[in-house]
Amino acid sequence: MDPIQTTQLAGSVAHHDFSVWGLFLQADLVVKSVLMVLAASSIWSWAIIIDKWITFKAVDLKANKFENSFWSGEALEKIYKRISAKPGDPMARTFCAGMNEWKLTVDNAASVDGDLRAGLGQRIDRAMSTSINREVSTLERYLTFLATVGSTAPFIGLFGTVWGIMNSFSAIAGAQNTSLAVVAPGIAEALFATAIGLVAAIPAVVAYNKFNTDLGRYENRLDAFAAEFSAILGRHLEQRGGGAR
Repeated sequence: MDPIQTTQLAGSVAHHDFSVWGLFLQADLVVKSVLMVLAASSIWSWAIIIDKWITFKAVDLKANKFENSFWSGEALEKIYKRISAKPGDPMARTFCAGMNEWKLTVDNAASVDGDLRAGLGQRIDRAMSTSINREVSTLERYLTFLATVGSTAPFIGLFGTVWGIMNSFSAIAGAQNTSLAVVAPGIAEALFATAIGLVAAIPAVVAYNKFNTDLGRYENRLDAFAAEFSAILGRHLEQRGGGAR
């Protein structure tokens, strides 16, 4: 290749827009579609991440506040009357689920003995367990999306990379030379797709692992509270069968 052609090819590389927006505009339609899917997935992932971060922060603070009130010595009936109309967090709703079962029985029975006592304890446990499962299902909503993005985004980006490299080889064959001017644009677009795939996947994986751990810790906290609360009600049943603390 003579010096004039080399200079022209080098100039065409220099004038090729290698900015993020330029790479997107110059990409093949398939690569553009891949990039748009990855960008949309990343934006939605970040929306979920921010929402979950706020949500888990809020439920932890509210649980702390409720536990402080619960263990302060305030009567269960008083706590129930104060929050039953609008329990503001999963722990309060778990408490209300247990108290609802308690009151349905003790308010309509002169005494709670024998089989009735055993049945009431089972119903209270079942009501709180159902409430916990419902709350956990609500908190884990959209976490599956983060896991999906984390596991699939690199492969979607890799598909865009492979497609871009195929276009580069086609350009080489069409131009019948292997100069940087022919190869560089397609390779840049291909690697850009991989980069966007990783940008979408890495935060999603990190966030999913964190929130999944937080969710498991919070579920254990609800289970522990339910067990303690059930034990308190069980002691009341043994003492009287219809009283409250």
